[in-house]
Amino acid sequence: MKISKLFLKLLLAFGLLSITALADGHAGKIPVKVVIVAMFDSGAATASGAGEFNRWVARTPLDEKLDFKLTGQELRINREKGVLGVVTGIGTIKATSTIMALGLDERFDLSKAYWIIAGISGIDPADGSVGSAAWAEWIVDGDLAHHIDAREMPEDWTTGYVPLRRDTPHEAPTPPHDEGYVFRLNPGLTEWAYQLTKDVVIEDTENMQKLRALYTGYPNAQRPPFVLKGDHMAAMTYWHGEKMNDWANDWLTYWTEGKANFVTSAMEETGSLYSLAMLANVGKVDTNRVMVLRTASNYSMQYPGATAEESLNGKNLPPEVADAGFIPSLESAYQVGSVVMNRLLENWDTFKDTPPSVTE
Repeated sequence: MKISKLFLKLLLAFGLLSITALADGHAGKIPVKVVIVAMFDSGAATASGAGEFNRWVARTPLDEKLDFKLTGQELRINREKGVLGVVTGIGTIKATSTIMALGLDERFDLSKAYWIIAGISGIDPADGSVGSAAWAEWIVDGDLAHHIDAREMPEDWTTGYVPLRRDTPHEAPTPPHDEGYVFRLNPGLTEWAYQLTKDVVIEDTENMQKLRALYTGYPNAQRPPFVLKGDHMAAMTYWHGEKMNDWANDWLTYWTEGKANFVTSAMEETGSLYSLAMLANVGKVDTNRVMVLRTASNYSMQYPGATAEESLNGKNLPPEVADAGFIPSLESAYQVGSVVMNRLLENWDTFKDTPPSVTE
């Protein structure tokens, strides 16, 4: 829709539009302060609570549903607050296309928006417990690789995963990082989000306690759920087990030269972050305003005495114990993430131009 010159003059005269907005190409667009990114939802976003999006919809509230025919995913907004929420769909491919489509959508001005990517994950029992919430600084892709089945790999290899353009696992130097292998989020903003939320009390349940108790020898896995900082592996394959958990730790250590510690595992982040990086190249978004929060619905490996297959499929445990972390992890993603969202909104006059930051 074109805006007439007379209408623009009236807007300028009454202070409802600035010359800067016109120059930046933001005239007539919906200004967005915070974007909430969820990866899946079971049925409608206003359903019974079995998805990552519906708590944000009901409680923010994101009370207006918008057409998003290009992706077919859910898109909602609270215009008064300036909060936009989107569901990407499961997997790196859907996340990449959805975030790119959103970033190029001419309805929105996303240039000052903060992005909170919030969803559930597996967690390394060495670092956290089910229900816990981890803010990530480093995100590493687990798909871009050569792969030999472990039954056919050389005896001196620890894994069949080999970096692209390398001959052996963990071969130095690492390949260039400009192809979507590694992303580092704004460390000051990540630390700010962590400090703001580290004392949030996360729901605990009797069934979560029963599941935690099985992880003998893993003190952090047996703690009640808590907020921590921890780095993230994004891979399309839903992997599980002690050996894969060791691989994930080694893979993050390799790609970040020891700077990252693997804590959570899910599927979509590198797709979302790659699109955001491309959008930043043309001034659509600011990647210094991106945060990743993953909450633990399950452990990424089996408990002592169980096999990887038994753990993956919930065998030997009552369903209410095997799946004890699922609903609480959905709750903690909103509970922790909304603290950050609300603080950004409450202090928008400050944070609009200068992202909050805390130095460790």
